[in-house]
Amino acid sequence: MTYDASRTFGRNLNKRCWAVVICLVIGITICNFFEPYILNFKFLAGDNLNLQTGITKERIEAHHQPCSGIKERSSLVCELTRKKGDFCDMKGDLRILGNSSTIFMVSNEGENLKTWEDSWHIKPYARKEDSIAMGRVRTIRVRKTEVSKGSPICSRNYNNPAVLFSTGGYTRNHFHTFADILIPLYLTSIEFQGEVRFLITDMRPLWIEKHQDVLLKLSNYQLIDIDQEKEILCFPRIILGLKATDKELGINASQSSYTMKEFRQFLRNTYSLKKQSAIRLPQGVKGKRLRLLLVSRKKTRRLLNEGEVAVMAEGLGFDVLVEGLDSFESNTPELATEPRVAQLVNSVDVLLGVHGAGLANMVFLPENAVVIQIVPLGEMEWMARTFFEEPARDMNLRHLEYRISPDESTITQQFPEILKEAEAVKKKGWRAFRTVFMDKQDINVNISRFRNTLLKAYAMLES
Repeated sequence: MTYDASRTFGRNLNKRCWAVVICLVIGITICNFFEPYILNFKFLAGDNLNLQTGITKERIEAHHQPCSGIKERSSLVCELTRKKGDFCDMKGDLRILGNSSTIFMVSNEGENLKTWEDSWHIKPYARKEDSIAMGRVRTIRVRKTEVSKGSPICSRNYNNPAVLFSTGGYTRNHFHTFADILIPLYLTSIEFQGEVRFLITDMRPLWIEKHQDVLLKLSNYQLIDIDQEKEILCFPRIILGLKATDKELGINASQSSYTMKEFRQFLRNTYSLKKQSAIRLPQGVKGKRLRLLLVSRKKTRRLLNEGEVAVMAEGLGFDVLVEGLDSFESNTPELATEPRVAQLVNSVDVLLGVHGAGLANMVFLPENAVVIQIVPLGEMEWMARTFFEEPARDMNLRHLEYRISPDESTITQQFPEILKEAEAVKKKGWRAFRTVFMDKQDINVNISRFRNTLLKAYAMLES
């Protein structure tokens, strides 16, 4: 019998075609089965990266690619390059045991997770370069695990995403409340339109009570004190940390799609603030007076002759209110709640105070209002500009600065050589600087000299 090569080749070709078809069918079936568990990990690692496994300080991207045409359902995006704070946005099977400060990212057996670290950690507070503040913040650990390796079983399942953040740090300070928590929390959670749950570590009940209006506006649900939680809570998405931008008391437009204008409108809606814009006085028209709020202090950075300043301002055409803006400084502490403070500040045209003494309340001012900042001694020009002047301008407010002279400060009486030693004090660190220049310094402005600043404020509000 002769060997027919063409017939043999044809039979072999048919067999090979069928084998290819069968392999394709099996491949598609496998992809469809495993598709919900396929992960896409993306991690941006910067100079402040601090993982337990010690990844190098560079951008690292690790991908577990899904089958072609399959949409990824689980992901991890961590941003560790921002100046103020780190955050991770995690999607998938996420289980948190709060009182152990651990979030478990649960995968299924067979998934290729070797391209990712076994665990890492974040302190969910937006002041990461300040060791004092971060020393008051609990560390939250994220741990990778598999179902087959004894991952914790869910006690309660939620369909909503969660945001986990700390109310530790400097939250007793009003400036830091806004700069470190409320503005970043707005940027992190406003997209969910209330359908988000807040998991809070280092919970301070008085702080929560004071700012409950903002918290309730951002979330439709009861807050969860995660440190006291003994059950396993499970979420489809957890954002660990807050999306703070690099601006103090503001929003960097290059890092967020939201603006300070939108945040201030959010506050107006939250506290039902009616005054949209400061008064514009027609030149030469008498009868209508500008409202000026002088922020009073009883402890540090006091304006010792605030009474004289108030009388002078009245004589220049202002209606003057002298009031402390928190329960420790107010003459009527029972009225110093956040809604009442917001209403009070929103009602005026000019806010006057010493640097760092209640000026953060300018977030409630109407558009085009004037902020007058009295800058103490101690080479605070950079702080005055960064923490209040630039934020004021970003809020569409006008800003005036009054830098005091040595004879207007009590510190030169206590420490006659202090100005010569200012640089030496700074080198001792923030605590030493704050003790000398922030806590031990009161101010007695020169009335004649300060009068010119008030006249400038008045002129700014004349059309």
